[in-house]
Amino acid sequence: MKTLIDSEIINRTQKFNSKFAKATKLIQKYNRIAIFRHIRPDYDAIGSQMGMYYWLKDNFKDKEIIYIGEDHVTLTPRCFPPMMVVEDTWFEKPFLAIILDSSNSNRVSDERFKKAESIIKIDHHPEVDKYGNVQIVDTTMSAAGELLANMLIRADEYKVGKECASYLYKAIVGDSNRFLYTEVNAHTFAVAEFLVKTGLKVEKIYKEMYSEDISSIEFTKWVLGHYHITPQGVAYYVMEKETLDELHVQPERGKDCLGLFDHYDNIHIWLSVSYDEPRGCYRISIRSDGISVEKVAIKYGGGGHSQASGAKLKSLDDLPKLLSDLDELLK
Repeated sequence: MKTLIDSEIINRTQKFNSKFAKATKLIQKYNRIAIFRHIRPDYDAIGSQMGMYYWLKDNFKDKEIIYIGEDHVTLTPRCFPPMMVVEDTWFEKPFLAIILDSSNSNRVSDERFKKAESIIKIDHHPEVDKYGNVQIVDTTMSAAGELLANMLIRADEYKVGKECASYLYKAIVGDSNRFLYTEVNAHTFAVAEFLVKTGLKVEKIYKEMYSEDISSIEFTKWVLGHYHITPQGVAYYVMEKETLDELHVQPERGKDCLGLFDHYDNIHIWLSVSYDEPRGCYRISIRSDGISVEKVAIKYGGGGHSQASGAKLKSLDDLPKLLSDLDELLK
């Protein structure tokens, strides 16, 4: 029996009907498809990528499909399979590139997407540059996985299998902070309901996403002993190279303890500052309880979403100015 599609899913993306149709025709046309996403991936990037992969595998069994990009320091293989290693020769024949969750072509992980004969872009970030033959961008979605799920669900001549649904669910949960951000609405829950009805195990997904090694207790303990709060309610902690080395924490994981600050009345914005030695800068991850932090993040070489953005600083000398700008948002 076919699952009924909620009207929220049908009505929300009517404006994309022609683009959905063009994307589907391109998928039908090409026998070789490569799936890409942004560098330094998160749950949404890899979740969308793997969801797309399994949807293609379920519905187009004769096509040659690959997914590529760098592995994440903890998410692979805990939540996602390791990325494929593909030789350059694969890209010498015509192929379709599907690029997910990347507003900027310069941030696509693996530049070999440029060799594609055709490109489909599916994203939910503010558009930085327009690339691709078909561009499906909706900044009101909580995750690229939510937009992708809508497209795949509405392609009702094809099926959304349990494995595909599980990865898309991870994408949405990860980028919406477990359905807490302001972008979450009736459509988000309608999509989640559809995905759950495929038979995925929600408790298994959350365990994969949020189970931690006991060594992370030391990281949490350090953060609780070294955080600061500005007069306006901006909480932050700074991790220098020595601290990261001592705690055996990669710079990418510096933001892992931000969830400690998301439920206190007097904290409205919180951020992590982690030294990234290979890039010679400090990585900033900013979260908020509803205040839009995106413009401040853009000012400091980053961007993202209203309640979740990233930035970077060349020196800690610039940190007081960043904190001052965030304080101004709360006045």
